[in-house]
Amino acid sequence: MSEEVEGRLRDLADQDQVFSKCAWRLIPFMGLLFMVSFIDRTNAGFAALTMNKDLGFSPTEFGFGAGIFFIGYSLFQVPANLILDRIGARSWFFCIMAVWGSLSASNALIQTPFSFYVVRFLLGVAEAGFIPGMFLYLTFWFPRGHLARLTAYFMIAVPLSFVIGGPVASLILGMDGLAGLRGWQWLFLMEGLPALLLAFVVLKYLPDGPARALWLTNAEKQTIVARLVAEEPAGRPDLWPVLRDLRVVALGIAFLAANVAAYGILLWLPQIVKAMGFSNTVTGFVVALCFVAAIPAMILGGRSSSRRGERIWHVALPWLLTASCLAVASLTHSNAIVLAALIIGLAANSATYGAFHSLPSSFLRGTAVAGGIGLMGTFGNIGAILGPALTGVLVQGSGNYRTGFAADGIGFALAAVIVIAVGVALALCSTEVLPAT
Repeated sequence: MSEEVEGRLRDLADQDQVFSKCAWRLIPFMGLLFMVSFIDRTNAGFAALTMNKDLGFSPTEFGFGAGIFFIGYSLFQVPANLILDRIGARSWFFCIMAVWGSLSASNALIQTPFSFYVVRFLLGVAEAGFIPGMFLYLTFWFPRGHLARLTAYFMIAVPLSFVIGGPVASLILGMDGLAGLRGWQWLFLMEGLPALLLAFVVLKYLPDGPARALWLTNAEKQTIVARLVAEEPAGRPDLWPVLRDLRVVALGIAFLAANVAAYGILLWLPQIVKAMGFSNTVTGFVVALCFVAAIPAMILGGRSSSRRGERIWHVALPWLLTASCLAVASLTHSNAIVLAALIIGLAANSATYGAFHSLPSSFLRGTAVAGGIGLMGTFGNIGAILGPALTGVLVQGSGNYRTGFAADGIGFALAAVIVIAVGVALALCSTEVLPAT
């Protein structure tokens, strides 16, 4: 091995140590924030175990209320990322978390379907900038080769929110009657508080970017900048062309289809499990069990995608497996088989997170990354609006969850086909933006 090659390998090793330092400093805290966000987003599913009866909500009313969160969420995805790019991550994430924590707790005050809809919509507006902002924030720190793996580590928060949140929600529901409040009211109050408190920790702990990180030396900051510039993809960095880029639009539609399916399951999962004959307390633990396998699947999927430098098949194949599992669940009357199919299907879906959410950074750069991530999020959250509502209509019409499983399986299969098509387009045209729609 020549001295020049050895020198390059040493340089890469030194650079990787810098990025490892950043990852250990940032990813655990970002994951904690994401977990709190996802608990606040989905705790309505656990609250529904008693709230729907107390307030007289029908399946259709609950499904619409659960999904309306994503109307506000989707409308503000692109503007929120542009605001972050302009005012900085630290201030923006503080504002987001302080407002969403307050709104999440205010769910305890709802009395009618309309009040449920209003609070859920406003909660969606408040949270709109958080997840796409976090994806954008990762691109400030890490080169493309690291993103799939580190995105997966960050998104472990999703299954972890159910592993931790399920049992905790069950225990809080058991506080029914304490101080004159129902268990579901305590659930919203106690799970909204952490976001409000963590907002102030963000001000102390989360720098706007490497240049503002007091824990990095000047040499380390220069290393990060040099590596990011070296690995930046070709293409125009400005916003408006990317909003018409067929690849971004297609990925957004795939995200829409996948989220129709995913949220058609996630926000109904506590009720699906309870319908199998479990008590409210046991339901939380069974829901947690459904996500235990998702954590190693997410880690392995993200690491494999980063190691191989491949994203398309790391997304499409797991989604096809999830579609197959839901097809099985729709055809059987055995609760044990349905539960096993859901566990495998949810794990397979989780395995796609790192690869899918790092896809925009593989062919976009500059402000275009912020806009592309925001636009994909907007499409995806339209799917999250439709998913719970569609499941509610299907459950009310059929009296069971099997038709919902079938519809969700179709959504994942469609999403996989679209991602494969995008992969073909990227292979044919890897460095230029496709013509506008």
